[in-house]
Amino acid sequence: MQLKQLNLQDINKQQFDLAILPWGATEAHNLHLPYGTDNFQNGVIINQAVEIANNNGARILVLPEIPFGVNTGQLDIPYVVNMMPSTQLAIIKDVAQSVFKQCDKLLIFNGHGGNDFKSIIREAGCSFSNKKIISCNWFQCLEADKYFTHAGDHADEMETSLMLYLYPELVRPLSEAGNGQHKSFTVKGLNQKWAWAEREWTKVSNDTGVGNPHRANAEKGERFFNDLCQVIAQFLFELSQTEINDFYSYK
Repeated sequence: MQLKQLNLQDINKQQFDLAILPWGATEAHNLHLPYGTDNFQNGVIINQAVEIANNNGARILVLPEIPFGVNTGQLDIPYVVNMMPSTQLAIIKDVAQSVFKQCDKLLIFNGHGGNDFKSIIREAGCSFSNKKIISCNWFQCLEADKYFTHAGDHADEMETSLMLYLYPELVRPLSEAGNGQHKSFTVKGLNQKWAWAEREWTKVSNDTGVGNPHRANAEKGERFFNDLCQVIAQFLFELSQTEINDFYSYK
């Protein structure tokens, strides 16, 4: 269920075990996808997954989405809207304070690679005893190379295929898309998971894409979307059904 569609009568009749805060971004996605790509995808994915979970007996509520994410590496790109992690922390604290009066679990459903909520959740969580703030990144749920030819991580074949399936009217012809060619770090370790530096986007990519989108199609997007929603729905169901004092068990 989506909170923005409910009224007070609806709410008074319900008891939810899990609240979800979708979080996206507003940024350039190559030359063929809209700035709101992360938000468009995030919204459809979470609503579909929640519907599946609720139809199986879960009681999950989806809050309105936060459409701005951390884009500090893209400040020189027109109209990319950046939200600092400190602002995200303040928002999460405020939302959690409201949600936790009704239920004890809040999931941040993230659709933007620049958002990293781990340290934010650690800090915010100190303000709420016997409550749980969780995050998940839908784009890490499945192995993309099992579905797509050219792996990337921004406006690539995966995102383009999803948009061609979900919102084809918002996708420009692929003949207009850049090839997503991008530079890697010169320092080898920075291209691996154990070291990190922020990418300066206009120095990495000429078209803001990272990954070639030209072999994308709606059929690939549909298959990926359906499998993705099933995996996420199972996760949401388990999360909603797990009591706050039963989060840990011996294997």
